[in-house]
Amino acid sequence: MTVMKTIQTKIEGCWLIKPKVFEDSRGYFYESFQKECFEQATQLSFNPVQDNEAYSTYGVIRGLHFQEPPFEQAKLIRALKGTILDVAVDLRKDSKTYGAVVTAELSQENKDQLFIPKGCAHGYAVLSYDAIVFYKTDAYYYPEKEGGVLYNDPEFNIDWRIPEKDQILSDKDTLWKGFKKEIL
Repeated sequence: MTVMKTIQTKIEGCWLIKPKVFEDSRGYFYESFQKECFEQATQLSFNPVQDNEAYSTYGVIRGLHFQEPPFEQAKLIRALKGTILDVAVDLRKDSKTYGAVVTAELSQENKDQLFIPKGCAHGYAVLSYDAIVFYKTDAYYYPEKEGGVLYNDPEFNIDWRIPEKDQILSDKDTLWKGFKKEIL
């Protein structure tokens, strides 16, 4: 039985996951992650070791973050509540899709997920009143190995779908270097 549909994005190894949702008068059920099905569909190995959850309100933009080598993290992201614009940027210099950007709207309604491979930066914007974002990683988080790329770098031309006057960012996220200056 297929429990998910997978769509390869324009970033090599980055997949949009659309789980099969079973609904009836009582509510719904779906497998948000099933290792064997995921690996068979994507031909990727993913061994999560950490789950993360973040709550944010409308206008919050988090990112674009990554972990420096050799501490990179692959991530499987979903919105438990609300709607987010999830963003991945390929920072792998040896990748055919180096510099490519992928965006996906993830919400509690569509239950879509985005798998982001190691070597990519990740960020998201909260489009709804508030949102709870949940994600699995295949490596532990090390604050001292965190890196970032400027969220509004013109090289990426990301439409965060939040008017500039409503954007809420941490000080850290406004100070990252631009893509051309970032060294991995």
